[in-house]
Amino acid sequence: MDLSRQLKNAIGTGKLLFGQKQAEDACARGDVKCVIFASNCPQDFMKALQARHPEVLFHQTMMVNRELGVACGKPFSISTVSVIESGNSELLSLPSNIQ
Repeated sequence: MDLSRQLKNAIGTGKLLFGQKQAEDACARGDVKCVIFASNCPQDFMKALQARHPEVLFHQTMMVNRELGVACGKPFSISTVSVIESGNSELLSLPSNIQ
């Protein structure tokens, strides 16, 4: 799966949130279906979020935060992408790869 293409597709047809604070808030509300982390996202944040919300799918990419920002078409670094609605993308078929 081409993650960059799927992210751009989801941005155009679905609903995504960017950033750690938005991920925490959306998970607490129960809105998130999937959280995508940059490879250099802090491990303690990922583990804590996963422990508090085991029902959510978590996926860590091979992209660092700068690359994830570019893949999302944003002019800034992004460490966390929260998928509220995937739209016409296949983001919800990503495997959970955080242990």
